[in-house]
Amino acid sequence: MKRSLRQSMAGLHTWSGLLLGWLLFAITLTGTAAVFSAEISAWMMPDIAGEGDVRQAIENAVAWLRQAQPDARGWFLAVDERIRMVHALFADPSVPRGFRAVSFDAAAATPSAHATLGGQFFYRFHFELMLPNPWGRILTSAAAMVMLVAIMSGIIIHKRIFSDFFTLRPGGSRRSWLDAHNVFGVLALPFHLMITFTGVVPLFKTTMPWGLLANYGGNNAAMLAELYPGAARRAPTGTPGVLADIRPMLAAAERHFGGGGIGRINIFNPADKGAIVTITRSDADQLAYMAATISFDGTTGAVIAAHSEARPARRTFDVLYGLHIARFAPGVTRWLYFLCGLALAGVIGSGLVLWLKARAPHQGVGHALVARLNVATLVGLPIAMLAFLWANRLLPLDLADRAAAEVGTFFWVWGLALLHALARPPRKAWGELAAIAAVLAGLLPFVSLALTGRGLWQAAINGDLVFLGVDAVMIGLALLLAVIARKAHGSATPAPRRTAPA
Repeated sequence: MKRSLRQSMAGLHTWSGLLLGWLLFAITLTGTAAVFSAEISAWMMPDIAGEGDVRQAIENAVAWLRQAQPDARGWFLAVDERIRMVHALFADPSVPRGFRAVSFDAAAATPSAHATLGGQFFYRFHFELMLPNPWGRILTSAAAMVMLVAIMSGIIIHKRIFSDFFTLRPGGSRRSWLDAHNVFGVLALPFHLMITFTGVVPLFKTTMPWGLLANYGGNNAAMLAELYPGAARRAPTGTPGVLADIRPMLAAAERHFGGGGIGRINIFNPADKGAIVTITRSDADQLAYMAATISFDGTTGAVIAAHSEARPARRTFDVLYGLHIARFAPGVTRWLYFLCGLALAGVIGSGLVLWLKARAPHQGVGHALVARLNVATLVGLPIAMLAFLWANRLLPLDLADRAAAEVGTFFWVWGLALLHALARPPRKAWGELAAIAAVLAGLLPFVSLALTGRGLWQAAINGDLVFLGVDAVMIGLALLLAVIARKAHGSATPAPRRTAPA
């Protein structure tokens, strides 16, 4: 018998969601955390207050780099207005990864002692899985395409998509998980479509390179020159030079941006007479990811290139990318992004559990493997993310390549969670790992207070929104995980046998 469209879409929805579901959950949850990547970074550098004029923070960063890294091939500065900090990246062969990242604010003439990737780790994991380029981006793009297929097929197979939104029957049965899956899906359906589609678009150079190859062949320099006409490029002259004062360049850039803020500053060959300073407009106050760039001669401060983006195709790309990363979003909008991201993670997680609920247990190795991978991903990943934050507080400040050690902690702890999920019955592993996660989340604010002197109560009194937000989320997460652990423990405990009356 010929299958109907809805039946065909049901099979596509089920298997597309399962095959990459664990990867999609990891991408979604870390991407949701990355909505507040700046605030997480500030929390992970408690020795920097993040106050004062951000221009002064830029000057502090450049002055320190002049002394500490005068011979580096380039300095790359990212300005974050929300937390009033500047992050500088530069090549450093003395560390294992070959580059270092340091952070400053207006009051800090030296960088933070807490060497860390901060919230940028979640952002980078979200789109490249911390794998070598291009493999991580290819996997992420493939997962986003599968997610788009799963969403569209899910819309087709639901006969009562909006009435299902108002139906939620608790109890842990297959029907209740299906209700949860429907509610999470419909709750933020426009967001799910937008965030998935705009997640595919930025990676088009990786997944669909044929247009670029047809137009530019292997000439990357020509491609970059056309994509970024305001970014000047030239080889070092070999003649020593002195970098000009950065302040007039910042003022000229802001005039070129029509009063817009500074987003990024790239300084190439800073100790060479051919030095170039390229300043990019901030995307914190505009929807487009990048709309204007200006370049200066590094030694004279003269403008050598400037561009304000007006090309329709490029503007469209920039707006789509800007929608995805949400740097333009004010506080309320970012919280909506965060909550909708959690809803998308809920869609994926409930779908993975629903696959098991729809099938009888004890169906062989495949069923058992899916059950254990569900535990390792849905509970193990939050434990790993919490371990990353714990490592930031507990690792010695003078540890060599401390940032890499924090990342290593994330992966080692996630691996241990996977081993635990494989070794224990799934029902018991759910409760045990959820209880561990609840303890980690609940204790973290108090350990952080003991080690840094900054905590929830002081934050509430002093208006320290970074610590107030992060610590409050940790406590809320601990309560949620404690409820999950309790319910999982109850479902794993066999009911007492009833004896027939004599």
